[in-house]
Amino acid sequence: MQDKYSLRYLPLFKQELDLAVTYIAFQLNDIDAANSLLDDVEIAIRNRLNNPESYEPVKSKKDRKNPYYRIYVNNYIVYYVVLEEDGQKIMEIRRFLHTLQNRNDEI
Repeated sequence: MQDKYSLRYLPLFKQELDLAVTYIAFQLNDIDAANSLLDDVEIAIRNRLNNPESYEPVKSKKDRKNPYYRIYVNNYIVYYVVLEEDGQKIMEIRRFLHTLQNRNDEI
């Protein structure tokens, strides 16, 4: 039987996504691309929600209680963890980073 997962977003993820979308829409003057990125991110997260632990965890230099997983969306990476609280599994979306960003100390 497949577990059901609820979804939670950290404010940092929302802030990073908003910065990227705002940059694309207003600095690059491409509102369609910004909206497309938002749609792609939402679809990718919703698709992963069906079974978020079936993917390979991100290798980390730090010892973590909950491993990070990633979703590639265009030139960006969505980082998330899976938590269990009161018997409920939660896919917690934590970071939204460009693939060219130095992530050694980011997650």
